[in-house]
Amino acid sequence: MPIRDWPEAERPREKLLQRGPAALSDAELLAIFLRTGIPGLTAVDLARRLIDSHGGLRGLLEADERSFCSHAGLGRAKYAQLQAVLEMARRHLAERLQRDDALCSPDDTRRYLSAQLRDLRHEVFACLFLDTRHRVIRFEPLFNGTIDGASVYPREVVRRALDCNAAAVILAHNHPSGVAEPSQADLAITRRLREALGLVDIRVLDHIVIGDGETVSLAERGLL
Repeated sequence: MPIRDWPEAERPREKLLQRGPAALSDAELLAIFLRTGIPGLTAVDLARRLIDSHGGLRGLLEADERSFCSHAGLGRAKYAQLQAVLEMARRHLAERLQRDDALCSPDDTRRYLSAQLRDLRHEVFACLFLDTRHRVIRFEPLFNGTIDGASVYPREVVRRALDCNAAAVILAHNHPSGVAEPSQADLAITRRLREALGLVDIRVLDHIVIGDGETVSLAERGLL
């Protein structure tokens, strides 16, 4: 049965407008993005098939162009639309973080850092540079690779912090394994950076480790 023949309260678009986006399933949200199905499948049915074939919504959203476009009903135009939507979401998080006080919005800070780092296939070490009121000056990835294998240079972090005229920093890096539990190497580099930055009166407010759907704050654990 075509979606237009469904009861109004069950149609994804009308359901969203009446009850809000949180009331919709992953398939219903994706169906609104797809707009149309293919012969024999409604947009919702097609969305369910796509999600199942990628092991979940996240797998579909992270699919490369070739994998995404290999499905009937999808193509380069849809892939471009999806990438635009994802980038708008990341920029929205960035603007919220820049507008608000980072310390008064810890959830926004974590969401932003997670959006920037969670899906990377290699480890990236980054900094949020903050002013004297702890507002965000800049987010900057600084080092690639594992903390064990690829060095994180305190001198470079100090140089970038001074270039930004930062008064404080929040350190962050991802664990591509998906496990956010800090390692001994994470703790060691945090201590080194705190000491190096302290010499120029720049505070390390936190070090956040990004996993798959979870984050760990060293400050909250009393490890700074």
